[in-house]
Amino acid sequence: MNHYAENNEAPVSYTCPECQVGIFHLEHITYFTYLGSEMLAVPEFPAWVCDMCGRREYDQRALNWLSVILDTQRTKKSSTRQSRHRRPPVDESPTSTTPE
Repeated sequence: MNHYAENNEAPVSYTCPECQVGIFHLEHITYFTYLGSEMLAVPEFPAWVCDMCGRREYDQRALNWLSVILDTQRTKKSSTRQSRHRRPPVDESPTSTTPE
């Protein structure tokens, strides 16, 4: 959900589509999601919250930003795991260390 004015700076209030009475207001809440099998908590995450029924809709720009960060971290983590488990190539031919 993107509730920003044309200049993408000032938030705009909208009527809640759930209860049709409340107004969405921008608040910062703790966002919970899963990263694989691990739960991740993101504090101070922007969300639009209805002042009557409490429905939450997360800010789309913030969700996109979080997705980019998590994808970057996931990529780093998987490449680090691969490099840790990878052994250096072994030269199959024996080399002599004694002078000739």
